[in-house]
Amino acid sequence: MTITHSQEAFTKAQELIPGGVNSPVRAFKSVGGIPRFIARGEGAYLIDIDDNAYVDYVQSWGPLIFGHRDESIENAVIDAVKHGLSFGAPTQAESDLASLIISLYDSIEKVRFVSSGTEAVMSAIRLARGFTGRDDIVKFTGCYHGHSDALLVQAGSGAATFGTPSSPGVPADFTKHTLLADYNDIESVKACFASSEGIACVIIEPIAGNMGLVPANKDFLAQVRTLCDEHGALLLFDEVMSGFRACLHGAESITGTKPDLVTLGKVIGGGMPVGAFGGRGDIMAHLSPEGGVYQAGTLSGNPVAMAAGLASLGKLNTNRRIFGVLEARATRLMNGFSDAAKKHNIGLQTDVRGSMFGFFFSDDEVTNFSQALKSDTARFAVFHAAMLEAGFYFACSQFETGFISTAITDTMIEATIDAAEKIFGAL
Repeated sequence: MTITHSQEAFTKAQELIPGGVNSPVRAFKSVGGIPRFIARGEGAYLIDIDDNAYVDYVQSWGPLIFGHRDESIENAVIDAVKHGLSFGAPTQAESDLASLIISLYDSIEKVRFVSSGTEAVMSAIRLARGFTGRDDIVKFTGCYHGHSDALLVQAGSGAATFGTPSSPGVPADFTKHTLLADYNDIESVKACFASSEGIACVIIEPIAGNMGLVPANKDFLAQVRTLCDEHGALLLFDEVMSGFRACLHGAESITGTKPDLVTLGKVIGGGMPVGAFGGRGDIMAHLSPEGGVYQAGTLSGNPVAMAAGLASLGKLNTNRRIFGVLEARATRLMNGFSDAAKKHNIGLQTDVRGSMFGFFFSDDEVTNFSQALKSDTARFAVFHAAMLEAGFYFACSQFETGFISTAITDTMIEATIDAAEKIFGAL
C-alpha cells in the first residue's frame, strides 16, 4: 500500500493548520504513522487520495449509520440545498425533526437544536444552572463532553490520547465549580455532594464512548438518580455519541434510569453538523425566549442539517430491526476478536452496545478511566497500523469507540476478524 499523496498532503497541511489537522486525534499522534487524507466515501468504504480503500469502522465518529453516501439522505440534502443553505429564520423541518425526537425519547418533552455536541452540552449546563440557581456541576473522569472550558477537566477522548487531562488556556476560575467523580463509583459521587454547597447537575455519558466503550452500571446510574433527587440536582445524560446509536429510544431504555436533560448530536444530523439538547418541559421553559436563560445560534436548526436528520432518523424509525442486525454484527466482530486474542494469549477486553463496539488490550475488565489508562496503548498502535495496512480503518486512538454501519456486511466482518487474527499472531 502506497500513501505518497497522503504524506505530501499532510506535510503541506502542517504548514497551514496547527498539527496539520482540524481535530487533534486525526493527527495519528498516539498510533504513529501518517493520517490518510480522504478523497471520498462509498458505502462501507473510505477511499484515500492514493486510491486505497478501507472498510470504515469510524463512520465519521458515529453518525453514518447507513454508511457513506446513503441515497435517501443524499437526496434529502440535495433537495434542501436547492431551496437554500441557511435562512436564520424558522422552518417546518425543525418542528418535524423535533417532533420525531420527542416521540422516540420518553425523557424529552421539548428540544432545542444547535450546531455541535460541544454547544449542546455547554447550553444544557447553563440551563441546569439557571433552573436550579446553583453553580457547581459533577462530571466523571474520562467522560468527554466537548471542549468548553468548564468541562475540559480530566476528559477522555482526544485529551486522553494526548495525555493532557486539562488544557492550558482554561482559567482555574472556570473550572472551580466542576467537581470530579469516578465512573461507576457511587461513593465518589456522594463525596462530591458532601463537599458542595449546591450542585446544579450531574453530567454523565451513560454509555461512555470517549475513554473507549465503557457502559455505566445500571445500579450505579440508579443510585446517581437517587442522589440527584435527594439534593435537588438535575441528571444530564450526554448522548452526543450514543444517541440513536446504542438504541432507538435512548440510554434510558437500556439502563432504566430517566434523566432530566439529554444532549444529542452526530446521528441526528445524518452526517451534517448538528447538536441538540432537550428534556423536561418545565426545565426547557427556562430557556430564552420563553425564559431567562440565554442561548442562540445563527445556524441552529440549519435546514440542510434538519433534512439530513429527518431522512436518517426516519429510516431508523421505520426499519427498527436495523438495530438488531447492527448489534449482531458488532457482537460477531468483538467475539471474533476475543477468540483470536485468546488463541494467541493476548489479553483483550471487548464490549458492545447496539452498533457501538470497543476493545482494550488489557488482561483486566475496564469499568472506569483509570483502568482504561492501564491498557496497552503501544500494542494498540501496532495493531492499528497493521489493520490500516490490511485495509481496515479503525479509530486512531485506544480511547475511542468503533461503529458498525448497514453497509458493512457479514463478509466484511469475517475478513476483519481474519486480518486481526493474523496480526494477533504477529503480536
